[in-house]
Amino acid sequence: MKLHWSPRSPFVRKVMIVLHETGQLDEVTLVRSVVAAHLPPNPAVLADNPLGKIPTLLTGDGRALFDSRVICEHLDLRAGGALLPASGPARDAQLRWQALADGLTEILLTWRTEMLRPGGPWPSLTGGWAVKVRAAMACLEAEADTLGRTPFGLGQIAVVCALGQLDFRWADAEWRGHFPRLAALAADWAARPSVAATAVVNDADEGPEPAAGQLRFDAPPAQRP
Repeated sequence: MKLHWSPRSPFVRKVMIVLHETGQLDEVTLVRSVVAAHLPPNPAVLADNPLGKIPTLLTGDGRALFDSRVICEHLDLRAGGALLPASGPARDAQLRWQALADGLTEILLTWRTEMLRPGGPWPSLTGGWAVKVRAAMACLEAEADTLGRTPFGLGQIAVVCALGQLDFRWADAEWRGHFPRLAALAADWAARPSVAATAVVNDADEGPEPAAGQLRFDAPPAQRP
């Protein structure tokens, strides 16, 4: 198999964690692929994925799979399905957490691109994104105990990658002080070999980072009883 890969991409990181967790890392060739919303599409990626996005996985029989959700489920099934239950509420929970965390990651990525727009970001957009990020983090904080008790799966992997994106691109947001249960859970996950081995690495200058203070968690989220 061949994977269009970047050490900076949170969605590529999802795939890499699955490869580690399922013991398939040695079966994949990693191809460094530069992709960014503000850059022209990468021709090599576009040849395999008409959306021009990473991750894109080329299977052994020549098929191209995308996006990260499709790739992760394919790899998990290929290895026996340990990370995503086959059916029922347990499957729904994992897919819901994955959808929530992936949506949070998408907002963080799009927000950073908006910061690079000539003339500055559009406040109406960034204001709405801030509300959604805070709401998503509050939801994850409220469900941190359940996330921790549930066997590690695709949902938790997606949450790991969303929190990693916060640390990588929004380090001044200081989310841990406002979401302590989620912070404790993230610390436990960080010791997991698949998570430690896939920590985000900035191997190139992609331009300015978001200005300090763009994303703040000014008050702890409301606690559920």
